Amino acid sequence: MLEFRPIGLVNGILLATLATSMMLPAVVDLALGNPDWIAFVIAAVPTYFVGFAMALASRGADRRLGVREAFMMTTLAWVLVALFAALPFVWSELDLSYTDAFFETISGLTTTGSTVISGLDHAPPGILLWRGLLQWLGGIGIIAMAIAVLPILRVAGMQLFRAEAFDTSEKILPRATQIAGSLTGIYILFTLVCGIAYHLAGMSVFDATIHSMTTIATGGFSSHDASMGYFDSAAIETIAIVFMIIGSLPFILYIKAAQGRLDALATDSQVRMFFIFVAAFSGLALIAQQQGEYGDVHGLREAVFNTVSIITTTGYATAQYDLWGPFSIAVLLCLMFVGGCTGSTAGGIKVFRFQVLYQNISQHLKRVLHPHGVFVNLFNGKPLPDSVSGAVLSFFFLYLLTTGVITILLGFEGLDIVTALSAAATAISNVGPGLGPIVGPAGTFAPLSDGAKWTLSFAMLLGRLELFTVLVLLTPRFWRY
Repeated sequence: MLEFRPIGLVNGILLATLATSMMLPAVVDLALGNPDWIAFVIAAVPTYFVGFAMALASRGADRRLGVREAFMMTTLAWVLVALFAALPFVWSELDLSYTDAFFETISGLTTTGSTVISGLDHAPPGILLWRGLLQWLGGIGIIAMAIAVLPILRVAGMQLFRAEAFDTSEKILPRATQIAGSLTGIYILFTLVCGIAYHLAGMSVFDATIHSMTTIATGGFSSHDASMGYFDSAAIETIAIVFMIIGSLPFILYIKAAQGRLDALATDSQVRMFFIFVAAFSGLALIAQQQGEYGDVHGLREAVFNTVSIITTTGYATAQYDLWGPFSIAVLLCLMFVGGCTGSTAGGIKVFRFQVLYQNISQHLKRVLHPHGVFVNLFNGKPLPDSVSGAVLSFFFLYLLTTGVITILLGFEGLDIVTALSAAATAISNVGPGLGPIVGPAGTFAPLSDGAKWTLSFAMLLGRLELFTVLVLLTPRFWRY
């Protein structure tokens, strides 16, 4: 039987923390004379009440979590937080429907960056800050989940990245607590440095605060409709590129570097492969740009920025790259699936899975040529277990299958193939903007039907929780014991 009390305890604490977080944009709105501060206070009341009630009802719970409880806790945490975090959007002067509010919220928490809100330049400051704060909180949650929970759950090969002393499922929560301080400190430090750099490069304090949170979280929410294109600054774009990449590298390696292992990043094969992907796709994007409508207005600068933005699944834009021509659409659609490194804030398939896939293909070709040979796959110089290879191959199949199913469902909602496929890809990979006039970098997801928005909301959650974490809850076997 599932033990629900530790699940209720963790989720109760999370909701209480969320309610406390709502006070920050409330204070900002109150200080600036915006009446939306009331929306945050009203939303905080039921959020705190439910969180406190859940935690109170779970008193005396064993803080250790088994594997099945961890699956349930992880999925339920993201859903519950999104359900309550959507309330300020509903009660603010934006007056969003709950469907739109939930879409915006889950997009923020999963650091996807797709939006249904237009007129951001004139939106209430508290709402703009809340959007940035959701992505920032979601980013640190993603890192903790990728390092502390998913390796133990053996989700899609993530057991490769089991932190030291993560030997049994019973140690999930205690060990997570031990590394949480280091992760949080590094995350806050990067956010502060990014914000200061943005301000020195010309952003206002308010813009720098929001963009520093959404950059390091590789989320992409902006306080302007034109996204990073609003600033039209090479310095700001360079800062964004640096910190988008920082957010896309394994945070556990930053901890190792802080402990004295300064070569941790340089010697990691996944990091090296990530930079190879960035360089290769930047070159392809530059070629696509030259063939498209925009010619070489900003040349390499524009190509590199938008490539890094997509491959890190941040979703900032400085150009309508979907107008660069058919070749650019093909390149950028492929780029949406790549993503950053594991243990980072980035989404997508993750670079290490492409490395494992390449190793498996290479091994198979060698066996075709030498049937009696013995070939061992390696990752970072260590033998790659067959269980990891199998999990990664299963993940690739399920990832593409899920994208296809979401695309078909969006097609039933009346979307054309480019819009449906790119919207499905951007949701599963947590990128943000799609392709085409509706959901492209110059559009929003507001024109989509409610059915399409709920479908994409589910897709964003699936992609962020690495598919298996959610889908395992839908199997009868999970509930049988």
